[in-house]
Amino acid sequence: MKILMTGGTGFIGSALINALDEHEVTVLSRNPAKASQTLGGRINAVASLDQFDNLDGFDAVINLAGEPIINKRWSQQQKKKICHSRWDLTTQLVEKIQAGSQPPHTFISGSAVGIYGNQQDTVIDESFAVSRQVNHDDFAHHVCQRWEEIAMQAGSEKTRVCLLRTGIVLGKHGGALAKMLPPYQLGLGGPIGDGSQYTPWIHLQDMVAAIVFLLETPSADGAFNLTAPQPVTNKVFSQTLAKALRRPHVLFTPAFVLKLALGEASSLLLEGQRAIPHKLETLGFAFRFQSIDVALEDIVAA
Repeated sequence: MKILMTGGTGFIGSALINALDEHEVTVLSRNPAKASQTLGGRINAVASLDQFDNLDGFDAVINLAGEPIINKRWSQQQKKKICHSRWDLTTQLVEKIQAGSQPPHTFISGSAVGIYGNQQDTVIDESFAVSRQVNHDDFAHHVCQRWEEIAMQAGSEKTRVCLLRTGIVLGKHGGALAKMLPPYQLGLGGPIGDGSQYTPWIHLQDMVAAIVFLLETPSADGAFNLTAPQPVTNKVFSQTLAKALRRPHVLFTPAFVLKLALGEASSLLLEGQRAIPHKLETLGFAFRFQSIDVALEDIVAA
């Protein structure tokens, strides 16, 4: 397949490219030379979508780009950056898909479980009625809902759209876990708040395999929870990580400390979703890492 990808140099994107070595991948990057160097020359790199009148030359588009949502406090300026880094690029991709007569057969576009809002211990699959049961002042929900609405406009008889409602992607050299490991390795790790909030997680290997599965499964369409079958509470996650590292687990981070440090963005850590991957499993996708203890042991041992 000829595949156009955004976010190809990121944590998930670079791992995905390794799994797509049998395909011809073009990566959209603000710095094509650096992208080619980073990705080992296995890809084509372009600086702008403006060089394409349409995307008829591609079989599929995978859209993973977006400003990190948890790295900084959510000032109004940062909120705009988070939103428009997702919405504007997705709009451009949709317009290019719509402009062609033989568009890509598949458009896979990012989202997150944050679209569900804080649902405490309610088990959530893709049938959850988002529009009726979520606080629409929730910023993460707002970002994801609009992102998905834009992406779905690419859908037609010729193009199917898959939305990746992603949980916390676990890998040793990137994402949230890479930031968590240093304090845990020093014996300073512990749950956040009271630890009762659910943590929907997925091993990086399963994340990549699931995207490839969706790419290669013509019947796959709509939103998919990219989360492991067994979500756990933050307390259980924290205990399991400390055990995998063979470190003590006696401290915790009070909620008010996070709120002081991150402001509104602390909601991503203090709230949660007990999301399960019902649609993926129904289609026949088999998770390699179903339980958090096996996943973290694998990552720590890597």
